[in-house]
Amino acid sequence: MKENYHKKMLEILEELKGASKVPTLLLHTCCAPCSTTVIKRLSEYFQITVFYYNPNIEPFDEYLKRKREQIRFLKEYQAKYPIAFLECDWENESFRKMAEGLETSREGGARCHKCYYLRLEKTAFEAKKGNFDFFTTSLTISPYKNSQVMNQIGSVLEEKYGVKYLYSDFKKENGYLESIQNSKEYNLYRQDYCGCLFSKPF
Repeated sequence: MKENYHKKMLEILEELKGASKVPTLLLHTCCAPCSTTVIKRLSEYFQITVFYYNPNIEPFDEYLKRKREQIRFLKEYQAKYPIAFLECDWENESFRKMAEGLETSREGGARCHKCYYLRLEKTAFEAKKGNFDFFTTSLTISPYKNSQVMNQIGSVLEEKYGVKYLYSDFKKENGYLESIQNSKEYNLYRQDYCGCLFSKPF
């Protein structure tokens, strides 16, 4: 039976309404378009720092293009609380090593699940290092990503690093459609593949 992670998130957000201080959130983002809806929904509740950690994205020019678009959106979007951006290295070699033997794995399969873990663990590590109250990812907004697996990973990492994981299924309540509309509004670059070359259409 599938867990309703959207409901779990709403319950957490409801609890935060009575908090004495605004909690901090380290938000892993995969690209500017997907981040739009997520940031709009969460910026009322958190002081957000965006963590653009995506060693899977190739080639490097594509990685930089998406990163620039993410930064541009953060500068243009007027949030309730200022949104910070945490710099990180590309670390493509980490993804390449992780993907060894899984190059032909189907999209959404074992390679993708390991990629979720790679990016979420780095986020949890940085959240612990930076004393953030919560960490989460924008990845659950995609209809092509397995939110059940993603949130299970988040739960494991919450226990491992001692930082609260914000459960989510951002595609709910037309989240993905909203992200497309937001992308048009802000004239954001939308890519035609997940990021890794194994998923790129030729």
